[in-house]
Amino acid sequence: MKRKFSLEKKMEMEGFIFVLPWIIGFIAFLAYPFAFSIVLAFSKVTDLSKLNLKFVGFSNFTRAFTVDVKFVPALLETVRDTLINLPLIIVYSLFIAILLNRRMKGRDFFRLMFFLPVLIGTGLIMKQLMGLYLDEDLLKSIGAADTEVRKAAGAIDLPNELLVYLGPELGQFVQQALDRLSFILWRSGIQIIIFLGGLQSIPDSLYESAYCDGATAWESFWKITLPLMTPTILVNIIYTLIDWFTSVDNKIMEYITEQSFKQLDLAYGSAIGWIFFIFITLLIGIVFLIIGRYTVYIGER
Repeated sequence: MKRKFSLEKKMEMEGFIFVLPWIIGFIAFLAYPFAFSIVLAFSKVTDLSKLNLKFVGFSNFTRAFTVDVKFVPALLETVRDTLINLPLIIVYSLFIAILLNRRMKGRDFFRLMFFLPVLIGTGLIMKQLMGLYLDEDLLKSIGAADTEVRKAAGAIDLPNELLVYLGPELGQFVQQALDRLSFILWRSGIQIIIFLGGLQSIPDSLYESAYCDGATAWESFWKITLPLMTPTILVNIIYTLIDWFTSVDNKIMEYITEQSFKQLDLAYGSAIGWIFFIFITLLIGIVFLIIGRYTVYIGER
């Protein structure tokens, strides 16, 4: 007699099948480096060519907070940028997703345009577009001004006349706002796609019932769209946190890379990497616990 599975069990099996390639890839390619990095964090490399290690306990971890004067400032700067960029990316992505979810001509074209930065705006290309990857020695050798380099790199600069009118302080604030706006535009493609999927999962019958009851579009957004989008908002918040914290653009990742591969201090680089990993895990856990309480799923209420 064939065993019958419930719908919930079938969905669990489908989910396991989808993540199975990642599990196999992790075991085959990442499990050993992952475990070895833990050993490195508690050791000191005595011979780099043979990778001989000497156990030193928590000295690498205490060094990060008591000796290293760059690690904590880099970590705080990364956290500060995240707290500023996260709500901006979430609000902007949701707004654009609502617009792209409407029936209009050229909708597929506009969706492609908003997703295009995901394909080309990563790593070194992103830095070039934002004017962040500047070789200081090269600049000194050619005698180029900062504005010329930023313009060549594609950064958005205010006209000189407007800078004079605004003054140095206000002009710098507006310039930083434009730079951050450019960053938000380039880093919101995946979030928009996720929000589109969430919007399309909301039954049209809910909006039709609200319309028959006399609800406006604004009321439908606050009473239907936003509550039912809370699971998707939670997913996007966690994704954005992980995406930014693991991006090569933030200061702490640059510092970890510098210590590990430029200074060849593999043990210390591994230690600060694990400190950063534990911090990310705790932060995501806190976000999940807090926002998870306000998450509404269809059928619960």
